[in-house]
Amino acid sequence: MEEILLIDKPKGITSFDVIRRLRRELGIKKMGHGGTLDPLATGLMIIGIEKGTKKLAEYIKLPKEYIAEIRIGEKRSTGDLEGEILEEEDVTELDEDEVRWVLEQMLGTLALPVSAYSAIKKDGVPFYKQARKAEKTGEVVEVPIRTMQVFESELQKVEYIENRCVLTVRFFVGSGTYVRSLGEELGKRLGYPATLQNLRRTKVGDFKIEDARAI
Repeated sequence: MEEILLIDKPKGITSFDVIRRLRRELGIKKMGHGGTLDPLATGLMIIGIEKGTKKLAEYIKLPKEYIAEIRIGEKRSTGDLEGEILEEEDVTELDEDEVRWVLEQMLGTLALPVSAYSAIKKDGVPFYKQARKAEKTGEVVEVPIRTMQVFESELQKVEYIENRCVLTVRFFVGSGTYVRSLGEELGKRLGYPATLQNLRRTKVGDFKIEDARAI
């Protein structure tokens, strides 16, 4: 039995759903993952099995590569398409050279707000649970600021769809970097609201999505 499995997580299920499916498939209970992915995200997950679970802590710290589709012209409460639209603006043309310049300026260490709907915990409770509770009570959730590292960024595609511009960007980032935050920051620097439309994780350290299997 392999100690490490590489899985290509499909869209629409949680990271723990992946563990549940594998437990049923393999008949093994002792299992964990080396870094979560949001339900709307797809791509590479490292799964530790039996003795392999001891290696997961070091995998979580590895740098990661993502392919992000960032919708320029729309800001949402969650930083992705699950949330309500908070701000809108038509975007019919962007200067691609300016986008590349802005992405270059984002390389290095950034201190950025993390979505209140993230899995970061405060007093042992994930922020997304506090945010959903606040929706009902009207309370304000104080958004945490996190230090994030961007090692590489590359503009891969520009599309215009229904008065929005969708930028496909490859990011190679340090552990603990939230691509939803990078998407919003990119829009801010371009002068527009922005939100994450799609996200795919393609690398974790030297592990590649090409070596992963579907579930």
